[in-house]
Amino acid sequence: MTASLEGRSAIVTGAGRGIGRAIAEQLAAAGASVIVADVGASIGGDGADPAPAREVAGKIGKRAIAFTESVASPGVAKQLVEIAVKNFGGIDIVVNNAAILRDAFVFRADPRDWDAVIRNNLSAPFYLINAASAVMRDQGKSGRGGTTYDWGRIVNIVSSAGLYGNLGQSAYASAKAGLFGLTRVAAMDLQRAAITVNAVAPFARTRVTDIIQPANEAQKTYKERALKIGAHHVANLVTALCTPAAKGVTGQLLGVRSREVFLFGQPRPVGKLDVENPDTLAADLIARLGAKFTDMTTDLEAFNTEPLV
Repeated sequence: MTASLEGRSAIVTGAGRGIGRAIAEQLAAAGASVIVADVGASIGGDGADPAPAREVAGKIGKRAIAFTESVASPGVAKQLVEIAVKNFGGIDIVVNNAAILRDAFVFRADPRDWDAVIRNNLSAPFYLINAASAVMRDQGKSGRGGTTYDWGRIVNIVSSAGLYGNLGQSAYASAKAGLFGLTRVAAMDLQRAAITVNAVAPFARTRVTDIIQPANEAQKTYKERALKIGAHHVANLVTALCTPAAKGVTGQLLGVRSREVFLFGQPRPVGKLDVENPDTLAADLIARLGAKFTDMTTDLEAFNTEPLV
């Protein structure tokens, strides 16, 4: 993929560490100019430290800019896009990777933590997509990159927790599930403008896996396996989705675990019940469709197998 993104401009949020850093570095290696956006907060969203973003931007070189403000407001998201346009001539790639965690069982959760997670993990990606996609559409009319603009790429980093669920992660899972819903709608809204929008659920060593406190042997094994997986595999997939060869991939939900790439199915009806008697509806659901019910497997259980490293 060397030089396959020459001339493109990218914004990667949460790019100061882990998966975001690997993505920013890989996009730059493929020729893109990159804004390394990371406020430098803790995994819980507290504090701020400009050092990680500045260190990554410095390592990438002159085609990188560090941005250290939180994108969780419409005004800042618009400002970030304007910086890309001013410095790099436009915006072509957006990777929404930044996320925080404030886990608690749903009956103990603090509503303020819910609001913070939703704002950072779902509202912030919307603000950035909203600001960037408007510019991308205008670029299509002005001929950026050629007579037909097909550089527009948006990749949202979601989570298997938002697909399967996981204990104590009501806010995080809800935000990530919502981010996939946003992915689908944005892909539909932007299809005519030849801008692709996809979601990627990563499995790799991150601050999230580092802080897992195993409650049983199964979770201990999961953590041991997760710690083997480098973030560069996620960066490989995200970069591939941003190349010209991926212009036909949009609205998809993909997973990546080391050298394995998964294409997830998306919710569609798997059965139908014609209601004959409302009084027996619950019993009929179980009797006629119960065999097709989705089980209560968590994402940690579903992917607790040896990765292909």
